[in-house]
Amino acid sequence: MRIIVFGASGMVGHGALRACLLDETVTEVLAVVRRPLPTKHPKLRQIVHTDFENYTAAQEQFTDLDACFFCLGVSAAGRGEEAYTRVTHGYTLAAARALHTASPDLTFIYVSGQGTDPTGRSRQMWARVKGRTENDLLAMPIKAYMFRPGYIQPVAGASSRTPLYRALYRITARLYPLLRRAFPRHVTTTDAVGQAMLAVTRLDGAGPHVWRNPAINRLAAERSS
Repeated sequence: MRIIVFGASGMVGHGALRACLLDETVTEVLAVVRRPLPTKHPKLRQIVHTDFENYTAAQEQFTDLDACFFCLGVSAAGRGEEAYTRVTHGYTLAAARALHTASPDLTFIYVSGQGTDPTGRSRQMWARVKGRTENDLLAMPIKAYMFRPGYIQPVAGASSRTPLYRALYRITARLYPLLRRAFPRHVTTTDAVGQAMLAVTRLDGAGPHVWRNPAINRLAAERSS
């Protein structure tokens, strides 16, 4: 299986990339990045690309892919709706269209978030934008799945690129076992998200198209058992 990962330098993308590199059924991983990753692995091939609204230059490298793990995203904090929409909706749909053209049977997994609102009525700007992104992906003729994790604990070297979040995660790392027991429906890990993504690729377009923490954790547990 050949998988392409967007956002591999981020916290969730790290988990997705790690899961792919460790999985024996994955033969090649393409990571689309602005700058080369420090990660070296025989299965990893990096595509350095800077224009995430236009993939013409990379299109020929998108053929014969089985799945895309789209983990690229930004925080809505400090961003207006136009700027946030450009990244969250624009980058995602541009990638989905380019990949569908080159690999029409590909499975596209989009990392959304708990609280995403596909109705467009939320007072939270980010929830509306992610909801619109989900709706537009599901309307495309592709095998699309939405992941809506809640709290994600970084593990196995994953790290947030936001300094404040990194500090908070260092504190919550010790508390995670307690959080998992107290709020099992709302917490997961970067490794669990990556494992669940691999599990969903086996559905081949069937099954639920929106996955939340309980199901994400269940799929990850089934793969590790």
